[in-house]
Amino acid sequence: MAVYRFRKEELEGHLNKNALWAIVYGDMMSYLMILFLIMLSNQLAKSVDNIDPVERTLIEVQRVFGGKPDPRLVEKAQQKDRELIIGTAFQQGVESGKFGVAASVIVSEKRILLSLGEGVLFASGKAELKDSAVPVFDSVAKDMQNLANEIRVEGHTDNVPIRGGGYKSNWELSMARAYAVIKQLESAGVDPKRISGVGYGEYRPIGDNKTAEGRAKNRRIEISLLRGE
Repeated sequence: MAVYRFRKEELEGHLNKNALWAIVYGDMMSYLMILFLIMLSNQLAKSVDNIDPVERTLIEVQRVFGGKPDPRLVEKAQQKDRELIIGTAFQQGVESGKFGVAASVIVSEKRILLSLGEGVLFASGKAELKDSAVPVFDSVAKDMQNLANEIRVEGHTDNVPIRGGGYKSNWELSMARAYAVIKQLESAGVDPKRISGVGYGEYRPIGDNKTAEGRAKNRRIEISLLRGE
């Protein structure tokens, strides 16, 4: 009976040592796997930064478990990156004063909107671009040339009635100004198939037409880069 106890204790000790070794080995492999996933995630983040978190997660999961990610997801991520680069370029142009003192940029899910005040673009009541407007639109065209996104040009005015000149209403003036901008973008290299234009006249104000400051805000051109779904 004593021999049996000795062999049993020896066997239990041997099994305990093996179990401990297996636990240590399993923990080590788990830590290595976690380290690998962290390194992989960091590498993927460099190529898919600034995209939707859900899309980034899908790309990373596909990379880890399924090889190459869905090309459609990758292209969508790259497209968003290019759009954000343009938004940044527009913002830098606004901050530097390149687009005039009344310029602004709004970046949303649906579009990147560049608003340009009348002062740097047109003389009062006119639709012919000033010489100072040409480099502005050349710069805008250069930023947008390499994208296939649709571009929408909108003309806006204040509500002061037109007296004299070649236009009977603010509506006509706003449409003529939008067309002038479209032609300049086209001449600067933007594919005309991507561009559409509209004139809203005085009917979409962003400022109070009762004040000079508000009327100045309303006399503007808006260029929208429509973003992909």
